[in-house]
Amino acid sequence: MTKQTSENIDITTLPNGVRIISETVPHVQSISLGLWVGTGSRDEAPAIRGISHFIEHMLFKGTQKRTAWEIADTIEARGGHLNAFTGKETTCYETRVLSEDLELSMDILTDMFRNSVHDPEEMEREKRVVIEEIKMYEDTPEEQVHDLFEQVLWNTHPLGKPIIGTEKTVSAITREAILDYMKTLYTPERIVVSAAGNLEHSQLVRLAEKTLGDMTGTAPKRILKPAKASGKSKKLSKRDTEQVHFCLGTNGYNKQENERFALSILNNVLGGNMSSRLFQEIREKRGLAYSIGSYTRVYLDTGHFCVYGGTSPQTYQQVLDLTLAEFENVRKNGLTEDELSKAKTQIRGALVLGLEGMNSRMSRYADSLLAFNRVIPISEVLERYNSISHDDIGNVANKVLSPEAQTLTAIGAFPRS
Repeated sequence: MTKQTSENIDITTLPNGVRIISETVPHVQSISLGLWVGTGSRDEAPAIRGISHFIEHMLFKGTQKRTAWEIADTIEARGGHLNAFTGKETTCYETRVLSEDLELSMDILTDMFRNSVHDPEEMEREKRVVIEEIKMYEDTPEEQVHDLFEQVLWNTHPLGKPIIGTEKTVSAITREAILDYMKTLYTPERIVVSAAGNLEHSQLVRLAEKTLGDMTGTAPKRILKPAKASGKSKKLSKRDTEQVHFCLGTNGYNKQENERFALSILNNVLGGNMSSRLFQEIREKRGLAYSIGSYTRVYLDTGHFCVYGGTSPQTYQQVLDLTLAEFENVRKNGLTEDELSKAKTQIRGALVLGLEGMNSRMSRYADSLLAFNRVIPISEVLERYNSISHDDIGNVANKVLSPEAQTLTAIGAFPRS
């Protein structure tokens, strides 16, 4: 066992490679527990796109000793919360329970993880559920446009493919494909048990040894390669929309690149909140949009910066032009001293306040351990933000805000030219 004393975090690696990380917070009465796997949609072959997300669904559908109803009711009857999510690089099964229910919570999660029956009839029902989920996204342009953006931006790269898959690939998933995928990628060295709350690390380790300690196997090494930005523009017309929803952006930085901290500050000033330049100029000053802002995504080998907006077809081009004008303004003039200072303060506040909840702590520890094989202390993260200079912002802005680099995707009823 190792202890990261800077944040009172304990880390233990079982002989088979499963890692257990926890923080004891004695003043709360709850525990957030997550069973994480370092696999996601980027690890899927083209023929089984969406299988990571589909497995997440199926693990709730019954085990050798519990029905789907019993899985849910056992946690909910104790006042707890049971959930899961699939990302492009990780999958998580999580609970939030009273501290007295740690053993029960661990038993439920590992039972789902290891003993799900994947009943063929249940699979066919759940395929229909996921296909309805796909259709729901297709009917929600303000959601779909983000997936479209990554698809156009990264073209054939695995990170450009939607997490949920397609109706064709989901329909074709077999029980054998699920078992093979889990045998290949749900392996000990990719598993992290993460917890934060009123618990003892030694108890969590004992429970992990009991339920996961006999797992074997090693996943193939993940192939990482930077995704090149396409710089292409694509518009998808949809008849019955009152707005045009658009994404505009390009490549950012991966989790190992220090420039991502400067980009985070730039994003904060440009469109990261209600006091940002784009929100104030486009919504508050001109009333051209209800939703306008920006965000970043950071992955193991790449990332992106994106502005999203929704506006009427008649004002779409004006909003786009104002966005590009602000890009050029930042490239030429940079940020003011007040903007840089305020952004650092805002980010510090958001990071610290975000760790008030046990779930946020649990998630940060697992994500950091999977990405960096250590938990980066908050003090180290804040120091990196504090060290960002105007020159750092300028270098990032010249790359990320260059007009030649931008990829544009939009969904809506475009005005006739």
